[in-house]
Amino acid sequence: MDAIVFDWDGTLMDTLPAIFDANLRVLAEIGLPFDEDRYRAAYVPDWRLMYQRLGVPDAELEWVGARWLELYGEIGETGLLPRVAESLRRLADAGFVMGLVTAGHRGVVEGQLERYGLGNLLRARVFGNDPIASKPHPDPLLLVLRQLGRIDRIATARYIGDVPDDMRMARAVGTLGIGIESTIWTRDALLAAGASAIYPGVAEFVDDLLGGT
Repeated sequence: MDAIVFDWDGTLMDTLPAIFDANLRVLAEIGLPFDEDRYRAAYVPDWRLMYQRLGVPDAELEWVGARWLELYGEIGETGLLPRVAESLRRLADAGFVMGLVTAGHRGVVEGQLERYGLGNLLRARVFGNDPIASKPHPDPLLLVLRQLGRIDRIATARYIGDVPDDMRMARAVGTLGIGIESTIWTRDALLAAGASAIYPGVAEFVDDLLGGT
């Protein structure tokens, strides 16, 4: 059976409000403006590059990154997006192998994976602070496909994410890019980046793939 690889924040996990709020707070602490338009314009999975685009001086990047983690922990998480756990179990029961490529911090996301019972379903994982190129570079997705034993089935693999760079990575690898709608990035942006299909959420994608609920 084919591989399905997921993004985490905004795709499986309802973390976008907390991520945005932590960015708003940390940038306010150093006197920089931040809003959805600035976020959209500056966002890349490489957090250092994103903060540089937002005007953070190089000398303050590491402090801002560490402070963001503190603030994110204080805000807390909302939980999984609707029917995510059920949907991933349906995929596993149908024989799909699954992995994760996320810009999220390993120390944060691994705890969430275990907390919500998904650690045994998403066995091959690449995180944003791993020593590998960031999305949209193809290397993270290629590594996960190798770990899943599906490097020879790239054309039928799927990568599912909610930002344009997710779709660009999928296109660079040659997998199908499946876009998930969010409050930050539009359908048009996902389509322009190479999405082959767009769904309101992962549950709707799985319903379409497997049929029913």
